Amino acid sequence: MIIILVFFVIALGVFHFLVHYDKKGIIINKIPGPKPLPIFGNILSFMVPQNKLWNVKRKINREFYPINRTWNFGRPFVNIYHPDDAEKLLTSMKHIEKGDVYHMTMPWLGTGLLTSAGMKWQKRRKMLTPAFHFNVLLDFVDIFNENGENLVNSLKSEKGSFVKDIVPLLTKHTLNAICETAMGTSLHDVNTRDTDYRSAVTQIGDLFIYRFFRPWLHPDKIFYSTSVGIKQAKLLNILHGFSNSIIFDRKKYYDDVRTKSNIEINKKSQNVDNDLEFVKKKRMAMLDTLIAAQKNGQQIDDEGIREEVDTFIFEGHDTTAMALCFAVSLLAEHKEIQEQARNEVDDVLRESNGKMGMGELQKFVYVERCVKESLRLYPSVPMVSRNIRQDLQLKNYVVPAGSCIQLYIYDLHRDPEFWPNPQVYNPDRFLPDRIQGRHPYSYIPFSAGARNCIGQKFALLELKAIVAHILYNFELEAIDLAHEINILADLVIRPAQPIRVKFIPRNK
Repeated sequence: MIIILVFFVIALGVFHFLVHYDKKGIIINKIPGPKPLPIFGNILSFMVPQNKLWNVKRKINREFYPINRTWNFGRPFVNIYHPDDAEKLLTSMKHIEKGDVYHMTMPWLGTGLLTSAGMKWQKRRKMLTPAFHFNVLLDFVDIFNENGENLVNSLKSEKGSFVKDIVPLLTKHTLNAICETAMGTSLHDVNTRDTDYRSAVTQIGDLFIYRFFRPWLHPDKIFYSTSVGIKQAKLLNILHGFSNSIIFDRKKYYDDVRTKSNIEINKKSQNVDNDLEFVKKKRMAMLDTLIAAQKNGQQIDDEGIREEVDTFIFEGHDTTAMALCFAVSLLAEHKEIQEQARNEVDDVLRESNGKMGMGELQKFVYVERCVKESLRLYPSVPMVSRNIRQDLQLKNYVVPAGSCIQLYIYDLHRDPEFWPNPQVYNPDRFLPDRIQGRHPYSYIPFSAGARNCIGQKFALLELKAIVAHILYNFELEAIDLAHEINILADLVIRPAQPIRVKFIPRNK
């Protein structure tokens, strides 16, 4: 036993030496950061309850501004949050592979648009981009308005003034919006367990973070033998069951209508455009693009369709819901800003006799500034990650191949060098004259570069529409102040507690 113990200690010492004193380790350790322990690196600093993990990262990033490195056992992570370094990373086509944290999501999302790389990512991006064309978004505005009206009606059913936790409320409505627009399926019309789905999304995000900071759980055989792994498997059944039911319904609709339409397609010139003729009289959905591509042999199978459906349902509802929650909370807290935004909505809708189409949404310029400022303070995706396969020269340091870079958008958006009084909510930061000359990578709520968010215009339109509906029908008072809300470390920014707002019906 003594011999085995001595051998084990020597092996650990050799491991530590090889990791920290080879060429890569020497380069990494030139970057400032908290002192790593032998073997463990900095991992013990992150072995805290999830509700404390967010503040651990903020403390490290403040202490080692504007860049730091941490070690997860033998794996180095470089953490950046300065616009110059963000630009270096995001403008390079050599570094578009998503980082380690995204690998935790693959049992759920597979290698869809969010997690894929190389040719697969390029083909999927090219395939899906037309689904978010301006002309398609025009049709989606009606759905945003329908969901806004449904939200208002559900709130008005409370009668009089009332206090509401807006997190589950807004998440429910954004989930229906993404399903009806991108998937062509209304949750009002089909028997889907959306409540279970929304709960599963929150729970599985917690498990990803838990697993990420415990490297001994990374091997699947070990992970799925634990209680946490067993719980994840059950959650995956709920998530995949939800998306499979949506795909099944849309495929059935596709086949039924295509048969009824009796469209003749020239087999020699068969393509997606031909096969989508059947939806011309009905709103075009992203899912239709995927189904048509499969029918026409464009290298996407059932698993590929589900990857993209899972990705877009998650990304399209959860990020938008969190953005809405903080936007509404901030407006409720800042009465003067709320009133200015409401006056704009009133003026625009008075001219249009209450109609809220694309033209009206484009006139909500102050509402848009309010939304953009809330996304600055509380970006829906607070961190993005990239694996570095070739050495990358940042502003002051080299990041060697084999490292992982984590870009903290939350901290970048609060840099006082670029945002004076960064904690203050001030929509006028986005006045045209103030935008000019600002570092283009100091504000990236939808990321930037080749892997920017494909649905960012979709998201902004939905955010403006829902906020406008709420402001038009209610006055808001904050119960929980945004800056006092504890935030959980997760794939998206997520409050660790309810966000309560008082709704006061307006007498129009």
